[in-house]
Amino acid sequence: MTDAQGRDPEALSRFVERFAAQLVEAGMPRMPARIFTALLASDEGALTAAELGAQLRVSPAAVSGAVRYLAQQHMVTREREPGTRRDIFRVHSNQWYEALGNRDSVLKRWEDAMREGVAGLGENTPAGRRLTETLAFFEFVQGELAGMMDRWRAHRALLFDED
Repeated sequence: MTDAQGRDPEALSRFVERFAAQLVEAGMPRMPARIFTALLASDEGALTAAELGAQLRVSPAAVSGAVRYLAQQHMVTREREPGTRRDIFRVHSNQWYEALGNRDSVLKRWEDAMREGVAGLGENTPAGRRLTETLAFFEFVQGELAGMMDRWRAHRALLFDED
């Protein structure tokens, strides 16, 4: 059995649940993981709340909470369907870049917290040395992230023939 686009709905459902489970293992809440994967696997990269609810067999409240979380993580956007009052939830075409790029501010806050911890606990205490190493790691990642994102943009342009 196939849908209007010639796809197997069961294969789609299996993919959504399997990849969502992997996102959950990585720390994402279950419902946002399912919603995100359903959007990612949709041809338009966008679905209404009703479409998401029907596909995933979940309540409108579950969809609402999940898309709120995903929007806060910069993984989806909410748009108004032209001519209606219905919202459409869209996954970014470059969603992984966006999500990772927005981690920059999180890393900065973690660095600030580590600096405070080192200052408060003392550099030469066992805890202070551990925090100093953690701070060094965050600073390293922060420095590498910018270069990695630049390299990804160049690589993506080559792969997908973009200017």
